[in-house]
Amino acid sequence: MRLEGARMDLIKKIWTARKLILVVMIPLSLLPLPLIHPCSESSCAYVLIVTAVYWVSEAVPLGAAALVPAFLYPLFGVLKSSEVASEYFKDTTLLLMGVICLAASIEKWNLHKRIALRMVMIAGAKPGMLVLGFMCCTVFLSMWLSNTSTTAMVMPIAEAVLQQLICTGIADTIDDSATVDTQDEESADKEENQKSSNNQLQLLDRKDNEKHEVCMLNEELNGLTFRPGYGYSRESNGYLPEAPISIPVPKKPKIRRDSLYPTKRDHMICKCLTLSITYAATIGGLITITGTSTNLIFAEQFNNRYPEAKVINFGTWFIFSLPIALIMLILTWIWLHFLFLGCNFRETCSLSKKRKTRREILSEKRIHEEYQKLGPISYPEVVTGIFFVLMTVLWFTREPGFVPGWTSLFEKKGYRTDATVSVLLGFLLFLIPARKPWPSAFSSESKDDDDDDDDDDFDEEEKDPLAPMITWKDFQRLMPWEIVILVGGGYALAAGCKVSGLSMWIGRQLEPMSGLPPWAVTLLACLLVSAVTEFASNPATLTVFLPILSALSETLQINPLHTLIPATMCVSFGVMLPVGNPPNAIVFSYGHVQISDMVKAGFGVNLIGVFVVMLAIMTWGEPLFHLSEFPTWAVMRNVTGSL
Repeated sequence: MRLEGARMDLIKKIWTARKLILVVMIPLSLLPLPLIHPCSESSCAYVLIVTAVYWVSEAVPLGAAALVPAFLYPLFGVLKSSEVASEYFKDTTLLLMGVICLAASIEKWNLHKRIALRMVMIAGAKPGMLVLGFMCCTVFLSMWLSNTSTTAMVMPIAEAVLQQLICTGIADTIDDSATVDTQDEESADKEENQKSSNNQLQLLDRKDNEKHEVCMLNEELNGLTFRPGYGYSRESNGYLPEAPISIPVPKKPKIRRDSLYPTKRDHMICKCLTLSITYAATIGGLITITGTSTNLIFAEQFNNRYPEAKVINFGTWFIFSLPIALIMLILTWIWLHFLFLGCNFRETCSLSKKRKTRREILSEKRIHEEYQKLGPISYPEVVTGIFFVLMTVLWFTREPGFVPGWTSLFEKKGYRTDATVSVLLGFLLFLIPARKPWPSAFSSESKDDDDDDDDDDFDEEEKDPLAPMITWKDFQRLMPWEIVILVGGGYALAAGCKVSGLSMWIGRQLEPMSGLPPWAVTLLACLLVSAVTEFASNPATLTVFLPILSALSETLQINPLHTLIPATMCVSFGVMLPVGNPPNAIVFSYGHVQISDMVKAGFGVNLIGVFVVMLAIMTWGEPLFHLSEFPTWAVMRNVTGSL
């Protein structure tokens, strides 16, 4: 017994220290690779494998693991320290900083909450339309904010609506199927029932006068005892047959005493709504370059590897990805509705105001109350909305492609990017006062009812009439520095693979796949990336696969965008497990769904995503990016790489 106890204690200690053991053992076990083959390719492969294992296993924080190339590349002579350091801060980092400034202003002044509540009010409280309304507002917000921030913003609003739904169901479960426009019919039915009962009593009186057998009208009738769910059965009068007589009994909704939800349908609505928010956040992140960190990683690595391409910008990405997001939004909503709410779309999606249940009316009332708490739209919200529209318009019109953009007004070309616009507008938010420049502004318009964390900021603004729209504290609270370092680590790995020649070596090993058609190569890449990203972080997965897929495309003479864009989008489809991405974890923490629910729903969403992305790359993606031909910028990169 003591031996077994000691063995169990040893296993527990090893399990507790498993991450530390992995951090130490992986570099030591792989060390023979650069020692036995002392060349730049093997040294770069060693750094790449160690970093990838740290990322996938999350033995150390993602940002810390991204610093591994910063000291291993100089130690192994792959890149100079100054060259590695320059990879950690790129143009996309400035683009992200400008977007975070706008996001900080949106959050601080509750513009996101006003947009979300307004869109839900338009959709209505019918379960199907409620889910669709929350999905639409989540997709819109996730286009400009991070997926995690969007989910964290929308989920409390959805939870308030769901709690109202649950409380209403507990108070009146039976009235769940009763609609407002049928109250008159119900009163008429009651009058008819009363008349029929009076007729029955008169009939009984006649039978009593004629000295017939008395019929009991409660739960016994001629010796038959009513048992709910079993019909009528014989008691012991000796005159009726022994076999029970089955009479159908109308079923009533049962209150679930073993659950927090009044009915199973209520639980299904909670599951459907919460899962729809995380999926909608993922879909919205696909639409813009700044929507999610993986899009930024792709854009920067692609522009670094193919500087002559000039095909990936905010406009081209938006034109390609917007139809994908819209199709995915509709198909995902249909899939979730079918899975959790059934196929009766007419009942759950009716826009008629006459056919509303009591709980739907109360849910709408709750949403309206939340919206009324925001008060009238304020001056800071107007300024934030103007900056939001202005940033989007300037991004679109910089280099639209079909007409000259505003950059053509400058003599020197290629100096201004999307980061220039975002940083300029983000900087102005630190200067513009949060109060109107005229005296009427000194009435309290600050929205300090909801955000307890920002009370100090509002107090400062009361003292300082020239307080800016956002402060550095607001920016720093939202700025994801870990993602910045992670993206920089990916750039450093890509630069090491390029300089050492590891990318070309990987491409030569993949030459046997040259017999496959381009769509098959893309499909295999999408499926592989979608499977890996379920267990590893999205940025880490994409950072590992981008150099490999680039080399593969160059070797097979396929337009690199044919594989890189679908892989970048499919890496966001890690939606089957709570560990797949942070929005999944946020939704799972509310307790409405189980892992089995996420796996079942996420598998369908994953298939929908891969199908729609493949459809896009084979149809409107070809003329947009000229995917049917191997471009000259890829030929130039292939020739210089081989030299």
